[in-house]
Amino acid sequence: MFTRIRAALGIAFVVLFIMSINAFAKGGFSFIVITGAGLEDEIRSIEPALTEDFFAFADFYRHKTSEPADPGTGYEITRYYIDGQREIPFDHLHYYRETGFVYYDGIVNGSSEYDGEWYTANPEIQAVFESALSIHSMDKIQSSASTAQTQSGVPLHPVYLALLGALGVALISLFTYRFHKSFSQ
Repeated sequence: MFTRIRAALGIAFVVLFIMSINAFAKGGFSFIVITGAGLEDEIRSIEPALTEDFFAFADFYRHKTSEPADPGTGYEITRYYIDGQREIPFDHLHYYRETGFVYYDGIVNGSSEYDGEWYTANPEIQAVFESALSIHSMDKIQSSASTAQTQSGVPLHPVYLALLGALGVALISLFTYRFHKSFSQ
């Protein structure tokens, strides 16, 4: 009996491990906060194109550039993840959508080789970013409670989803074992 339970738990932990690796490889930010450029309030976005990839705004490996003479008006982007009930800022960057530049301020509680550098923005991100801004504008017109609405719409962190999946696999394995055992007697 214990051997099958151990096997089921072992499989569940392997699934958890594989799912966790995939979650961390994608970047896995829970949401971003956008401020600046004439915005009255901060904008929170859970748009996957803006949150799933660490390099969504710029490819820091390949698109480093020199500081532009006039990058234009920018937006400050803070990327967050959720740990339990806490919103934890991960990093800051400035996105200049009109001129196509990104300034990477850096990791909030650490540093990286990308900190304090200028990059050319990914051209595909501009339309997604503008869509996030326009959705916020429409929400603000339709409802004065848009900030509370986006706050409650923040999804669970991918690691928590992986834990729930592993727990589900373990429970299914346990019930299958007990069901099989009761009919085999």
